[in-house]
Amino acid sequence: MDFGTYETLLVEQRKDALLVTINQPASMNALAAAVVEDLHALTGMLARIGTDAHWQVRGVIITGAGDKSFVAGANIVEMNSMDPAAALAYGRRMHDVTLRLEALPVPVIAAVNGFALGGGCELAMACDFLYASVNASFGQPEVNLGLVPGFGGSVRLQQRVGIGMARELIYTGRRIKSAEALRIGLVNRVLDDNAALLAAAEETIAEIAAKAPTAVANVKNALNEIAGLNVVEGLEAEARSFVRAFETEDSVVGRAAFVAKAAPEFPGR
Repeated sequence: MDFGTYETLLVEQRKDALLVTINQPASMNALAAAVVEDLHALTGMLARIGTDAHWQVRGVIITGAGDKSFVAGANIVEMNSMDPAAALAYGRRMHDVTLRLEALPVPVIAAVNGFALGGGCELAMACDFLYASVNASFGQPEVNLGLVPGFGGSVRLQQRVGIGMARELIYTGRRIKSAEALRIGLVNRVLDDNAALLAAAEETIAEIAAKAPTAVANVKNALNEIAGLNVVEGLEAEARSFVRAFETEDSVVGRAAFVAKAAPEFPGR
């Protein structure tokens, strides 16, 4: 698969993982309009993952260039010249990016190597897992500028940490370090340095790549659908997911291998 070339992104396949680096270190990898457009183009292209018989990518890792910032936030200099209509379009474009990440049939890991503030935190929360280095920090500081989260933070932060903690972090604009982010459930793991951070993300992608690819895609879709549903509606969604999985070739192969006490050879591999 041709992943394309981008002005603001570096894209590199590392075995089963596609490493996407936001490469704007001079601006702390802020989400300027050019970065948003490149992310929009890339996620549109990545939507084709899984349409081939043999998947070339089994996971995506998103990180930032340098050792100080994942994504420092939106580009406030650009926003300062926007009128309300332009600001809405800017926010909607990032909504598209985050929704596309959530819809990918493979896991997406945010490897947070520094500041993940405002739009950076919102981009990270659109990923399946958040791994952070010890020097990473998180926050939704929009109230400090008279603004509110505009790239999904008001939705996804309360899904991650609960409504009470989300309100406290958003109302205060407080910045928290990775250890506190781990304690409240915002991040999955904290690693010693950036090398360990990327290695851990790649190891997780490799672990998931050994599983049935259609099952991973199916359960990711189901978890997204179930989020926010009540128990009865959630169980119905789970039942639909179970039936879809049961009918796949991966399920046939996996069940037969279990009965035969053999390692499954999933066709998506």
